[in-house]
Amino acid sequence: MTDASAIGSLPGEDIARAMRTVRELYDDKGIPYLPELPGRGPGADLIGRTAALLVELPVDLQPSGWRLTDAPGRDVVRAGGFLRQDLDELAEVYDGYSGPLKLQVCGPWTLAATVSLPRGERAVTDPGATRDLIQSLAAGVRDHVSAVQRLVPGADLIVQWDEPSLPAVLAGRLPTASGFGRVRAVEPIAVRDGLAVVTESIAGQVNSQVLHCCAPDVPVPLVRQLDGLELAIDVALLKAPQWDGVAELVESGRRLWAGIVPTDSVARHPGEHVDPFVDRWRRVGLETRLLDAVVVTPACGLAGAAPAAALAIQRLSVEAADLLTEAAQH
Repeated sequence: MTDASAIGSLPGEDIARAMRTVRELYDDKGIPYLPELPGRGPGADLIGRTAALLVELPVDLQPSGWRLTDAPGRDVVRAGGFLRQDLDELAEVYDGYSGPLKLQVCGPWTLAATVSLPRGERAVTDPGATRDLIQSLAAGVRDHVSAVQRLVPGADLIVQWDEPSLPAVLAGRLPTASGFGRVRAVEPIAVRDGLAVVTESIAGQVNSQVLHCCAPDVPVPLVRQLDGLELAIDVALLKAPQWDGVAELVESGRRLWAGIVPTDSVARHPGEHVDPFVDRWRRVGLETRLLDAVVVTPACGLAGAAPAAALAIQRLSVEAADLLTEAAQH
């Protein structure tokens, strides 16, 4: 059976309402998740939310962005407050729940590419600082997962590592702090090792892990090098060689979190998005029965959509999953 889910971010500021909506949409129909509402302001964004999880590595929000500091700033304190509020609501909304539940955090390389050193350059420019950031993130996410498991003991937890900057890190496309140069590319083996640190740190606590990247040039072969790591992508951005890598990943027994439904879709029927996907699936040589290994999602996060549109896109994803379930049986 093909599942449905979403990437994680939603519009609005009412976390209790968002959480109830997500459970109603995906309970018994897919994979519910802990929503992120960046519209609440600084600290509710992907970076601030993850910065609040870091262990013994304080950060603060400066005019230029998030930066490592000597003591936690007020914005990261507020981020921690948002997260505690979210977990309180999670415990209430998912009281007695049993089944899959997805959490989203910023991946180590996007975090290192975004958070700055005290002197202003990106943390990713300093191997020592990057190593410290990765270790701190691993410890913080481990604590976060443990907290959620205590609050919702029946949940089979899934952790999604959001890595929108990963292709730029690998290709050396990140601008320097001055804007006049580019940060040196990080070697693929170092990127792989950094991802291995965080994924292995929670491997015994969670049911599965998925790397999400809705940017072009997703490094599919690198994902395949990490044991059991699943992939979440905007399928519209996949080029032919990447489809070959996706096929190998699926045939290895891993799920593909396929961003089939565009975030601005106005389709009246899910077949408008499902049919081209199934056609490509078959042309790359994948067996139709393997469509059961797909989780249908919107192409990316929905924080920028109107509330009604975000709900409609998610419903369309659920309907698309039903269509793929039928296709897998033929």
